[in-house]
Amino acid sequence: MKRFILSLFLIYPLFAISLSSLVDIGLQKSTVIKKSRADIDYARVQRDENRAKQMGSIDLVASYTHYNLPRTLAPLSPITMKDPVASANIATTEDLFGTGVSYSVALFTGFAHTREIEIDAIAQRIAQSKHSLTKEQLVYNIRALYLSTLATQEMLKAQRGYVSALKKLKTQIAIEVDLGKKAEIDLIKAQSDLEGNRAYLEVLKETIVISKASLASLVGIKRVKSLKSIRVSVKRPNYSIERLLRKASRLNKIKIANLNISRANKVIQKSKSGNLPQVSLSSYYGYNYGANDSSNPNSGDWNSENNWQVGVNVKWNMVDFGKSSASTQKARILHLKSSLEKQQNLLDLKKSLIEASAKLKQEYASYRGNLKQLRLARKSEKIESVRYINDATTLNDLLYAKSKTHLANAKLIQSRYNYQKGKYYMDYLLEKGERK
Repeated sequence: MKRFILSLFLIYPLFAISLSSLVDIGLQKSTVIKKSRADIDYARVQRDENRAKQMGSIDLVASYTHYNLPRTLAPLSPITMKDPVASANIATTEDLFGTGVSYSVALFTGFAHTREIEIDAIAQRIAQSKHSLTKEQLVYNIRALYLSTLATQEMLKAQRGYVSALKKLKTQIAIEVDLGKKAEIDLIKAQSDLEGNRAYLEVLKETIVISKASLASLVGIKRVKSLKSIRVSVKRPNYSIERLLRKASRLNKIKIANLNISRANKVIQKSKSGNLPQVSLSSYYGYNYGANDSSNPNSGDWNSENNWQVGVNVKWNMVDFGKSSASTQKARILHLKSSLEKQQNLLDLKKSLIEASAKLKQEYASYRGNLKQLRLARKSEKIESVRYINDATTLNDLLYAKSKTHLANAKLIQSRYNYQKGKYYMDYLLEKGERK
């Protein structure tokens, strides 16, 4: 059912769409998400490749060699070489063909191959954690842009109401100017203020167009025409930073740091594998062919000889002039860097949580202050309107009162949506965005 609804939004993107639907579509269609999935697949295939290397390889082999002197089709034993009769019956050829099957495998690599597979498994887990972080980042970006667009739309609505009020005021002043009750300068001032706010109205319209285009691009659809409103409830924030930090080990950003430390440990172990013997197995089974030059060069008879061999090779490095030592030292430096990165990640997380909590409190205070300011500004505007009608004040005072009301309303809209954006950012830091 969920996929059916998503498909409808993909086919008909001109209908109003909700925030949750845009998030679901983004998680399915975003190229950033697809790329992070590809990183997981790449790590998995890399691990499978190294696992397959443990089994060795079986190869079909073939060769052709031309010699200046005849060669036997198979190596001769010392007994055969000493027997004149047996030696005379041995086939020789100047054109030697060979076909067969070979199998080779590393029996012991000082555990280097085992460590490589373990490193690949850790890399896959890191890719999975990064994929989760990528999804969290995308969800937050979609939410933030969605809220910004809704805030601009609400400000556009308020601006239209303000422009409409200025139109009525201008019309009223024009009538009073004709009747001689008001000076013409008042009409000029009203017209100037009206034109300035009309221009800002167009700016808001184009800002919404740009925001929707950005949102469509971020999600991965062609167009977003209208957005469904969301209910924003502003409550006093109450976060315990220390309590949140105690749960930090569950976060993917910290898991990645721990996995990097584990990977560095495996690299250290792998770097020491060169100090142990390397054992490998190689085998071959096949046939050598060639025209028998020893019996009758003009006969063209072909002979073949079966050949097979199995061998075990042992290699133990005694002196590498410090190469393995340097490799181990590099791995230890990598381990140190990973440990320092984990410490820094924890410090950055604490700083980000403190900042996010403080900004939420600031937006809450701004919202409460703007709400009170708007109520007072509206009262002030009503008083100034009555005073202007009764010629107790100037038009400048009335326009100033109206602009203060409009500005307080705009600030209230911004603070309300900024508060919600702050909550979404806190969800992003705590990696809760995708689950909501």
